[in-house]
Amino acid sequence: SSGNHGQAVAWAGRRLGLGPVVVLMPRDTPATKVERTRGWGAEVVFYDRETVDRAALLDHWTTQRGHHLVPAYDDRRVIAGAGTIALEAMAQAAAMGAAPDLLIAACSGGGLSAGCALALQGGGTRLLAVEPPGHDDLLRSLDAGRRLQNAGHVPSICDALLAITPGALPFSIHQRRGTRAAVVTDDQARAAVFTLSSEFGLVVEPGGALPLGALLADRSLVRGSTVMVIASGRHLDGPLFAEILTRSGVAHP
Repeated sequence: SSGNHGQAVAWAGRRLGLGPVVVLMPRDTPATKVERTRGWGAEVVFYDRETVDRAALLDHWTTQRGHHLVPAYDDRRVIAGAGTIALEAMAQAAAMGAAPDLLIAACSGGGLSAGCALALQGGGTRLLAVEPPGHDDLLRSLDAGRRLQNAGHVPSICDALLAITPGALPFSIHQRRGTRAAVVTDDQARAAVFTLSSEFGLVVEPGGALPLGALLADRSLVRGSTVMVIASGRHLDGPLFAEILTRSGVAHP
């Protein structure tokens, strides 16, 4: 986990009195996410996302060390849990008298977006999953009809969305549900982070702001439609947040 899933598992482990919870995190994970994961009592083990065989690393901690694996996205229970955000959002929209035509969610391994796809089935709301450039494995996989890997590690400020390939279960759900996917650039993510801060007073990390970035980049998505975006994750390092605000012409407080 690059942070959000790992923090959730660490929190649950502490609440249930389980331990030790070990979270495997890429070495380039933002310090804020590392500190907050440790703050929930987890042991953080770093790995290099470009060189380490993650399957072998997981095998070491599960088979050899006896730990139970809680996947970040390729698990039906994790997907179901993530999908509750769409159920809650749709219920809130209904209470406001709104019926969303489109829901936009960020996608890495696909757990959150697949959960949303399941939550929306049977209704009239379409789903658009968004990814950063160079990590558009879901988009290309849906086009090809099979799971594809990204060619290599492409730097992105959306550190939470850098999976190499879609999870097998999330991909099968997206295929069945007819999910659409799109690419949103880092600059569009920056614009979304700025807009969420300046217009709504929200601090949202770039990967979590990517769905709004899609709208800012293509206003036709919202023209004549009711659109809902999921802004997930507020683990944004101070220096990056300051840089985004400064580049947007706003003095950092």
